[in-house]
Amino acid sequence: MTNRPPSEPESSQKTALGFDEFIAILVAFTTIGAILFWSLSRRDSSWNLNGLLLPSSTPSPSVQPNQVLPSPTAKVEPYPVPNKVLPYSSPEAVVEPKTPSFLTNSATPYRAMLPSVLVIPTQSPQAQTPVSSSTGVEPSIKSSALPLVTPAKQKSIIPPPIAFNDVPNNFWSRRFIDVLSSRGILKGFPDYSFRPNQSVNRAEFAAILEKAFDQEPSKTAITFQDVPTKFWATPAIDQAISAGFLKGYPKKTFKPQENISRVQVLVALVSGLNLKAPTSPNQVISVYKDAKDIPPYAVGKIAAATTNGLVVNYPNPQVLAPNKVASRAEVAAMIHQALVKRGKLEAITSPNIVRRPSLPQASPKMSPELSQTPKAKPKGKLPTGGSPQ
Repeated sequence: MTNRPPSEPESSQKTALGFDEFIAILVAFTTIGAILFWSLSRRDSSWNLNGLLLPSSTPSPSVQPNQVLPSPTAKVEPYPVPNKVLPYSSPEAVVEPKTPSFLTNSATPYRAMLPSVLVIPTQSPQAQTPVSSSTGVEPSIKSSALPLVTPAKQKSIIPPPIAFNDVPNNFWSRRFIDVLSSRGILKGFPDYSFRPNQSVNRAEFAAILEKAFDQEPSKTAITFQDVPTKFWATPAIDQAISAGFLKGYPKKTFKPQENISRVQVLVALVSGLNLKAPTSPNQVISVYKDAKDIPPYAVGKIAAATTNGLVVNYPNPQVLAPNKVASRAEVAAMIHQALVKRGKLEAITSPNIVRRPSLPQASPKMSPELSQTPKAKPKGKLPTGGSPQ
């Protein structure tokens, strides 16, 4: 049997590296070197991040390990204080309240380096650094500002007139009635009628005066024998007497149920408004064809009512009919004109309003005293339609 020499150890398998092991070690060292090189290069470049963050609102694809930026598609939400988690960041990624040291030397404020996060200013708007328009923050703040509102003028609150079923649109006194009914000065009856042709008694006229004019309550009321204390029109009568619109009759009577005439209505309005009679009352009332029917005590009052536009005649403006009982439509027209004279209502154009007569001129129909013709000197002759003194 032949003795064999002892086998040599397979040193090639234990001491020499194979091809696969060499490649693996080379890749490992290369990877480690690349990681170290990348880390060192990022630290060197972190000293100037203004060029990476400010020009564009899109975050850089490379993120530092200690920096958390919001997702590009995330909804922009307020960032009230710096010690809270940024939107859509992990719970453990918290921004420290203290400003990082690598930003202290930067010329751009720390808050401006977060392009897609809305920052609530902690100082006055004048001292705040303006935000870049590319972030879209500044336009949104401006658009949310409330405009200044100037209070509008207060509109007149006047209800519409009452649609009375017995006052047609073409009725001669319809416009006067509408104005007074819309202000509550005149009212109708429960059946929605106005009864424009119905007569007006003295008590009713006193009640109309009370609503039409701002009269002070009577301090010294006159006790009329024919006006009970609990009579419905007693307060209105007292105010009409104290304001000078109406007067009583002898023996302390008022006659509240007596129908009031047209001349009495005009005399009452002229007295209450303190209108002065013109210097030539007879010349003024000569505009009426029935001037001779005016009572002597009322000539000056009717002349004053005529010159101040209080007289409204229907159907003929030249016919005064002074002694005719006044209707509700006629009282409405004259009360309206008195309120226009006082400045409380606007004037209404109506052919039934008697216009102020023109100044006296020489004419055959003039009175001899006013005529400039030397031959016209007969005495005792009155103008046509004149009333005796």
